Amino acid sequence: MCTYLTEKAEIFGSAKGPQGWFKIDTATIYYDHPFHTALDHSLNIDFVNEKDGSPTRVAVELSAESARELVQKILAILESGEAAHLQVEAVATH
Repeated sequence: MCTYLTEKAEIFGSAKGPQGWFKIDTATIYYDHPFHTALDHSLNIDFVNEKDGSPTRVAVELSAESARELVQKILAILESGEAAHLQVEAVATH
């Protein structure tokens, strides 16, 4: 069954595709049948530059378990990385 559930997030960053690095401004996240991964359904994320369209697209298909693990690791590294950065700034200003 196709869910057609889709979310979009405005983002600021870069991605590397077949033609090299390019700016990305949108992540489209959806839960549906994957194109390539051997799963019935997957969490799919397309990182794109909306102005430039499909040629500037990096797609990811993840199992639900992998997606949850990735979210946990992203949150953990953001928390520890930001804390470490604040500590370095505090030492540098004293």
